[in-house]
Order: sequence, then structure tokens, then C-alpha cells
Amino acid sequence: MDPVSVGLLVALAGGAGGEVGRQAWAGLSALVRRPFHHGDSRGQVPVVSSGEAELVRLVEDPGDQGRAQALSTALAVRAAVDEDFRTHLAAWQEQAKLVRTGDGAVTNTVSGGTQHGPVFQGRDFSNLTFTTPPPPPAPSSAGAPGDSTADPAS
Repeated sequence: MDPVSVGLLVALAGGAGGEVGRQAWAGLSALVRRPFHHGDSRGQVPVVSSGEAELVRLVEDPGDQGRAQALSTALAVRAAVDEDFRTHLAAWQEQAKLVRTGDGAVTNTVSGGTQHGPVFQGRDFSNLTFTTPPPPPAPSSAGAPGDSTADPAS
């Protein structure tokens, strides 16, 4: 299983992705807080973090890459010893791929015609409002040569 991306964890902890991102973070939080099923057939229980402490520390400082790395590592180790957790974490990762976190390429193109008003280029914008004047009126053909409404004195 691939480790959970540090960039994704930082982005989600910081509130990226709007409502979908909040839901993904809530899903991960609930998953981490689930009972930890680990141990072998002899009842030996390895000392492994559930990931909850790392999750809480990342929430305290969402931009801290080191804390995100610690959470990613805790998730990977727990997934290695808890098959149920591994299954649910893999499903969570598939859903989390749908969250736009700002980590990725963006290509913006404006072409053809005349644009009136702002052109805002980038990626993953939300809650933006533009107040712009209406576009200028289209040029009129009044007074053009050969136009019957032209001034007869000319």
C-alpha cells in the first residue's frame, strides 16, 4: 500500500478542497479513531501508534510538513499490522484522490474574441466575487456611408 501523501495531509489539515476536503479529513479522523485491531496469533501486540496523536499534532499546526510526515508514517505502520485498517485506509485514499488540494499542474488559456472584465487564472478558487461594469455597447452602424439614417446634408 502506498503511504498517504504528506502534501495531501497538509492540504486537508489546512482546510483545502472545500466541503469535499472537510469530509475527507473527517473520514480520516474517524478512521484513525477506530479501535485498533492488532496482534498476532500468540497474542503478541506490537507497540504501534494508532495515528491519533500524530493527527492531533497536525491539526495544531496544519502547515508543518514534519507533523504530516509523522502522521503518514503512523498510518503506514498501522496499516501494516492491522488488516482492517489497511482496507479502510486504501478506500479512504481512493476517495481522497477526488479532493483538489492545489498540488498539480494547471493550464489556463484565454483565446478568441474580446474579453470584457477580469480574467482570473489559476486553480482551485472558491468564494470569489467580481463586480465589474457591463461590457461596452457594440459599435453602431448609424452614420456609416450608405446608411439611410445618415445626415442628408453631407
